[in-house]
Amino acid sequence: MLIYAKQPINYIINNHPSKIKVLYLAKEIDKKEYSRLMKMGFEIKRIPSDAAGVMCKNASHQGILAEVDEYRLHDYKTFLNYEFVLVLSGLTDVGNIGAIVRTAYALGVDGVIVCGVKSLPLEAIVRTSTGALFDMPFAIETNIHDVMNDLKMSGFCTYGADMLGRDIREVKIKQKRALFLGSEGEGLSARVTSKLDEIVSIKMSHEFDSLNVSAAGAILMDRMRV
Repeated sequence: MLIYAKQPINYIINNHPSKIKVLYLAKEIDKKEYSRLMKMGFEIKRIPSDAAGVMCKNASHQGILAEVDEYRLHDYKTFLNYEFVLVLSGLTDVGNIGAIVRTAYALGVDGVIVCGVKSLPLEAIVRTSTGALFDMPFAIETNIHDVMNDLKMSGFCTYGADMLGRDIREVKIKQKRALFLGSEGEGLSARVTSKLDEIVSIKMSHEFDSLNVSAAGAILMDRMRV
């Protein structure tokens, strides 16, 4: 798995250095920082900037890349003893997913399940989550109805985001809870919302269609902390 750019790599260096196999430097760095990196147990290679560009297909690498251990997906059924689970229905945009994972980790979500897709580019999610994916149990399960049934059977109260839902500020949040967020544009399907325990929304002060799913998710996750 190849990761690039300063923020995600610095996060992995500081929190999960054992996951790094090779660190590639395509620019000069401070001697003190280089000395610190040399003591961390992974291989360091200096490479030309154009070679770094080839490695990451000319994306913005900021002069630093790393070959890291593959992220291992979790089985969502191991989340059934958790207290706060996030379920993403049909989301595929890695920028949004990465931002949601980062926020979920910061706000105390115990695990994230993506439904309605068979696979996702995990390298990109590591990068867009600024490395936080390595600290967040993350699962992919195609059938959202199986996930919902298992969560309910395990005592979760299920909440779904929809503009027509009840103001989240008026809802008493249960200790064991699962928040369902739908895809951009389509939201949650009627079949899913019909089975949820509570539909919640963010009431706006001004007329507006909707918030980006990562922004809305951040607000709802924060208001669902107990």
